[in-house]
Amino acid sequence: MQMNPIGVVHSCFTEKFGIPRQPLLADASRAAIELLPPLNTPDAVAGLEQNSHLWVIFQFHEVAGQWSHKVRPPRLGGNKKLGVLATRSPFRPNNIGLSVVRLIEVRTTPKVELIIGGADLLDGTPVLDIKPYIPYADAIPGATSEFAGSAPAATPVHIPEPVLQSVRAYCDDWDTDLETLIRQVLGQDPKPAYQQPDPERVYGMELCGFNLRWCYRDGGIQVLALDSLAAGVAS
Repeated sequence: MQMNPIGVVHSCFTEKFGIPRQPLLADASRAAIELLPPLNTPDAVAGLEQNSHLWVIFQFHEVAGQWSHKVRPPRLGGNKKLGVLATRSPFRPNNIGLSVVRLIEVRTTPKVELIIGGADLLDGTPVLDIKPYIPYADAIPGATSEFAGSAPAATPVHIPEPVLQSVRAYCDDWDTDLETLIRQVLGQDPKPAYQQPDPERVYGMELCGFNLRWCYRDGGIQVLALDSLAAGVAS
């Protein structure tokens, strides 16, 4: 079996650490799927704009290491094992992922690309296929999952005023609401689930061209700085 990517992801997430563990948990996240030949034609996306959400089938292209029959899901604190097929671990027999995302815009000039929201996709991710999300068939009201029955509670996030000024001045081609994105991403508590909060440790991740730094303090997350990766400017 041979599969060739039909597109590539350009994402606000340029490193694995900090990416939400499920799609749509950070709805403010933005990405673009650029279609590649021979799909880089308006004909290939004709009518796609009639859908609010899409299924994106992709490759975990930066997963290192071997898969195991049992893994430790972050949702269970990293202390309990489940079968790999009972989880959404990226370490899989075939490194294929599936995410539902919100379709914001279909652009056909100067290139064919889909602007999406709520993506949990790393920059550079190869896209294998795209399908419309069909509510009457894909949404199952009575579906259950015993170990992940609901979204985890959000961690409080405090952003100091000097950082907020830089955040609110941010503007990009995807109309990203950077303040909301920071609150949603950090609210999911990016640190490893098995790790206890250490108020002396400073964490960091790349987000929208910035180095976002924070620590755990007073039962929540305290943003410390937002450094521009391009200009080396700190806030």
